Amino acid sequence: MQLGMVGLGRMGANLVRRLMGNGHRCVVFNRTRGPVDALVGEGAIGSNSLEDLVAKLDKPRAVWVMLPAGQPTENTVSELGRLMDRGDIVIDGGNSFYKDDIRRAQALQTRGVHYVDVGTSGGVWGLERGYCMMIGGDTEAVLRLDPIFAALAPGPGNIPPTPGRDGRDARAVSGYIHCGPSGSGHFVKMVHNGIEYGLMQAYAEGFSILRAAAERPGVERYELDLADVAEVWRRGSVISSWLLDLTAIALAADSKLDGFEGYVEDSGEGRWTLMAAIESAVPANVLSAALYARFRSREEKSFADRMLSAMRKGFGGHVEPKPRGS
Repeated sequence: MQLGMVGLGRMGANLVRRLMGNGHRCVVFNRTRGPVDALVGEGAIGSNSLEDLVAKLDKPRAVWVMLPAGQPTENTVSELGRLMDRGDIVIDGGNSFYKDDIRRAQALQTRGVHYVDVGTSGGVWGLERGYCMMIGGDTEAVLRLDPIFAALAPGPGNIPPTPGRDGRDARAVSGYIHCGPSGSGHFVKMVHNGIEYGLMQAYAEGFSILRAAAERPGVERYELDLADVAEVWRRGSVISSWLLDLTAIALAADSKLDGFEGYVEDSGEGRWTLMAAIESAVPANVLSAALYARFRSREEKSFADRMLSAMRKGFGGHVEPKPRGS
């Protein structure tokens, strides 16, 4: 299948590589030329503008937008809607706000253009591991794109089947689902990221308590090897996870995490999750505390904050901003 890709950052470029590795043809565009040329060297078709990209795609077209949420995505989706024809599909695979998806889908529908929102999880490891995808949009468009989603997804792997799933959607076992109509994909991904904040904060606080044991009085003082604790927890523990795997990697490389300042950004989904919780009157004590901890990290650094920064770099390649005034 053929797909256009707009935005060749950390994830966009690797999405293209995984698709081409599975036999799909990609036409690519980026605001700067370097990433385009790199992918052309690997077999993609380059383009010089959105108009050029659309012209190089066979009808019915499908274009995946992988840009930061907000105005960059808004402008690109709007322009693609103007350039594309009835029956074409615009896909937003970034972290857009689900209410924006609903509005965009309604606007494109007036031109007969489909809009599909895809919450995409996998970060910088997705090329190797595959991408977990939460998809929103009309059934016709989602089914047409199934070869793309199947190629990007991780597949069943070695995870044993969940008992009692007989007769349910087999796509979930492969790592992607059609959540429902427009906005539902990004809604599920939004809550996914809110949960991610809470899990990360729990690990960071727990390891901070372990580290502080070196300052306890008398016989209660323990000099614990945090890298070894992380490693043993990975094996048979009820709290094992990929985030713990990344934590173990970070601690093995730098047990004090001195390479991190502990300035922890939030990309918006945590805030939107809490907004949805408030609108639905659903208590979200852990998720709200985790978000507020990130706000605090920008004023006062701690070991827990450095651990959060280490995990964010591990799964998403996120680099801390330089200190103000530097």
